[in-house]
Amino acid sequence: MPHTPAAVLFDMDGTLVDTEPLWWQAAAETAAELGLSLDDSDLPHVLGRAAEHTAAHLHRASGTDRAETELVEQLNRAFAGKVAAEVVPRPGALDLLAALRTAEVPTALVSASPRRVVDLVLGAIGDRWFTTTLAAEDTERTKPDPDPYLAAAARLGLDPAACVAVEDSPAGVASAAAAGCAVLAVPSTVPIAAHGRITLLDSLEEADVALLHALAAARPA
Repeated sequence: MPHTPAAVLFDMDGTLVDTEPLWWQAAAETAAELGLSLDDSDLPHVLGRAAEHTAAHLHRASGTDRAETELVEQLNRAFAGKVAAEVVPRPGALDLLAALRTAEVPTALVSASPRRVVDLVLGAIGDRWFTTTLAAEDTERTKPDPDPYLAAAARLGLDPAACVAVEDSPAGVASAAAAGCAVLAVPSTVPIAAHGRITLLDSLEEADVALLHALAAARPA
């Protein structure tokens, strides 16, 4: 088929699996131990963010004398426990992965979660869907920096501009767009604005290989 994307690069939390509420719960529980109560103003510092960013935010907001590294470990431990108990695929996610596999389009999992959480999710949904997988430890900087998507494209030997990224958060969209990918965004909690090569859908149930072909075809000259 013409205009087939070179590859499709998937975020994990909130995009393929409904883990964003679990990450929020882990952050809220950690915050409560620090005497904080999270609200909507904390969303940009929690959803779509790596544990290091959320830990730094909680550290600043609480003024705690606990080390940030300790908060990172607590957040990751709490999140991993919740993921192990409950992994729910997002609507349409597995169908889209299956369609891409049938069409022989390479795919990558590009996550800001630690490897142990990525592996828990892959154990639940299967790792056969992905040509390669990246976790937070695989790049020096994570989302919203472009490094994870640049690294995924490099592993596949591809130009990021020929790839389509699938995301759910502003931080993830910023990462993929900065890397030069076309972006299909299905917002999970925080609103995302469509602009440039960013296309919005309400659900992955509305996505198919033909749409991804069209997004790849719209790459800059």
